Amino acid sequence: MTATKRKITILPGDGIGPEVVDAALAIIKATGAAVEFEKCEAGAQAFQKGIVTGIPKDTIESIERTHVVLKGPLETPIGYGNRSANVTLRTLFETYGNIRPVRELPGVQTAFTGRKLDIVIVRENIEDLYAGIEYMQTPGVAEGLKIISREGCEKIIKLAFAFAIAEERKAVHCATKSNIMKLTEGLLQHTFEEFAPRYPSIQSKHILIDNCAHQLAMRPEQFDVIVTTNMNGDILSDLTSGLTGGLGFAPSANIGNDISIFEAVHGSAPDIAGKNKANPTALILSAAMMLRHIGEGKAASDVEQAVLVTLESGIRTSDMMGVQNPTSTTDFTKAVISNLGKRSKLSPPRDYKKVELPPTVPGVNVVPASRRRVSGVDVYIESDLEPKALAGNLAKLIQSSPTRLEMITNRGAMVFPSSDRRVSLVDHFRCRFVLRDGDASLGDDTILTLLRAIGGQHRWMHIEKLQEFDGEPAFSKSQV
Repeated sequence: MTATKRKITILPGDGIGPEVVDAALAIIKATGAAVEFEKCEAGAQAFQKGIVTGIPKDTIESIERTHVVLKGPLETPIGYGNRSANVTLRTLFETYGNIRPVRELPGVQTAFTGRKLDIVIVRENIEDLYAGIEYMQTPGVAEGLKIISREGCEKIIKLAFAFAIAEERKAVHCATKSNIMKLTEGLLQHTFEEFAPRYPSIQSKHILIDNCAHQLAMRPEQFDVIVTTNMNGDILSDLTSGLTGGLGFAPSANIGNDISIFEAVHGSAPDIAGKNKANPTALILSAAMMLRHIGEGKAASDVEQAVLVTLESGIRTSDMMGVQNPTSTTDFTKAVISNLGKRSKLSPPRDYKKVELPPTVPGVNVVPASRRRVSGVDVYIESDLEPKALAGNLAKLIQSSPTRLEMITNRGAMVFPSSDRRVSLVDHFRCRFVLRDGDASLGDDTILTLLRAIGGQHRWMHIEKLQEFDGEPAFSKSQV
């Protein structure tokens, strides 16, 4: 009786994508793993056909059937499409966690060779500034919204600890910029500190992201697993791959509740596409992560070990440092296949457990608050007036309002009532209005009346309510 084969959606991608994907598929087939492939289209060709997402409908249907994707690099050609096809895939299938392992590889010389680096970046993959919510507030001032949710923080923190347990790792660092962005980055820190005690076998520590980057350049061996927000994780994961040889060796997994996408993190390298020069290592190791994810643990271990043995034997592609006689993509692939079943002398196989993903919570995730109050409103105004003149004008406009003007900031710096600070001004002012009665709550009708009064003489483009939840202010103070 023939065993049922697990179907995998394959996206060959653009540039060198088809070459490195074919290399990985040949190696997977050689392991004898019970899988079969559905090749689909995404990226440049889809954009050129007028598919604005870069992801055709039949590709989406394949992914919804298989729940697992192995993909090559996708590009967004200039003049086609509205956003990255990679971001579209992550968002569409809510692959909320990006896992980027890096380790010292035999024969791959770097400044850190011999220090036995073995680091994993676990990056929140959906939210943050990469949600791409942006606006031109005035012709010369752009705004990007940094969205961080309790839901997103819980998921990525649970994934980081689950991954650490599965790989029998010892420590998880949470890297944020919570000293400056106390509400957004601070939400990840506070959630981490709440959940960390639930994993007593794992050491846990918060670290500021800039110090984390500094320490990675100085003493990277102190790190095991690092969990962080989307943009920070994007930067740190590229940094860590540079410590161990570069993006040509950097695999990754995008993990979701239902669908997971495995890919190399390098680009499409169109300058060497079709020349049989690409390094397929990153995609091959991504394929090993995929095999482990679907329960093909032996095949995954065989692939990893075969890559290590191949590198130990001195076979090199042209992107590796100090290579005299580089091998081709196809010859490197053949070497890995010939080494299946062999074991590395320097890095023996590891024991892996299944990563226990956080369970899906149906419905809308709500963080309850027993008491709410709106104490004021920030109104963003476009004006060419000096701050003192703008403040005087606004004070006249709101004379009959139950609110008063508390302050004005420009690019985050207070410019009224403070007159000491000298900053270069732009035509974008945040004007904070608060209730004269400190115990009352500001209603929507009062806010609309305030906006009508301001709008009679000024352009306003954006407002934010100053909310209090359970007696605690839920908004940032000004940078004085």
